Amino acid sequence: MSSLNIKKLLDRFTRNWIAKAASVGIAVFLFVFHRMTTLETRFFSIPLIAQTSSEFVPASSYTRIVRVSIRGDPNAIYPIIENDIEAYVDLRKFNSEGTYSAPVQILKKGSALGLEPIEIILDPAEISVTLDRKASKYIPLSANLRGAVETGYTLESHTLLPNQVAVEGPAEVLNTVSELYTDYIDLDGRSEDFAVMVNILNRDPLIVIRGNGMTEFRGFVRRSVPVRSIEGIPIMPENLNPAFTVEIGRTGSVRLEGDQADLDSFVPPDYFLSVDCSGITEPGEYTVPVRIDLSEELILVRRDPLEIKINVLPGGNL
Repeated sequence: MSSLNIKKLLDRFTRNWIAKAASVGIAVFLFVFHRMTTLETRFFSIPLIAQTSSEFVPASSYTRIVRVSIRGDPNAIYPIIENDIEAYVDLRKFNSEGTYSAPVQILKKGSALGLEPIEIILDPAEISVTLDRKASKYIPLSANLRGAVETGYTLESHTLLPNQVAVEGPAEVLNTVSELYTDYIDLDGRSEDFAVMVNILNRDPLIVIRGNGMTEFRGFVRRSVPVRSIEGIPIMPENLNPAFTVEIGRTGSVRLEGDQADLDSFVPPDYFLSVDCSGITEPGEYTVPVRIDLSEELILVRRDPLEIKINVLPGGNL
């Protein structure tokens, strides 16, 4: 090619080069702008996993949910579900108690594999966590009862199986935990023995309950029987020789069982509690049994005393 032709070619390329460069720049800008306007953003929240060494665990509250923002081509990002991205913070390199900061990282799985979005933003991008030595112990369980059994019945006793659970967590936190409770166990309307599986409540996310986190509650329901205790009942002498008098230094008490109306209306009659003095022929101190005169409507559960010391003196009415 002659120098003349080369010169003409260069003149053609350089003629209006500013306008040509501007055109190319505008074209690139329009391409990028179009590309940007066709991209979309997805937001979702996923759990944050704290990875620690076998000897240490988190001992302070920390953000357990991470908000993820993914910007990219709609066809690429919309098939992604929350389970396709795992958020974690790696604390395994820290091997002593203390407070540490570490970045939040992600692991892509499933539909997210091979995804090359323009932008992935994590909120928070970094967290601070206090670490303490891991400890474990057994903690007793208590039933969390709610309501009342059917009228006329009572919850006589109950059991939990297991009645204690193994837990693990930071040593300092476990030192403050002495008891765990079950979820509510409803007693309303119960009139017979029953058994239910119930969750064990764990209100501290720093503590982990080993096992399935459940216990079996067994309740033993019995028909309740109304009872009434009466104190200060006089103990009266019967069949005493008129030549004597008697000193009885105390009163008695009874516990009765029966219909509620009969119990409420009952008033101990004279000589309800008594001692038989028919065998006493001379003054002195005697130990004699206490008798009770009880109607058939009521049942005697307990009486006190069963026997009593009395002092028989001369000087009665002859």
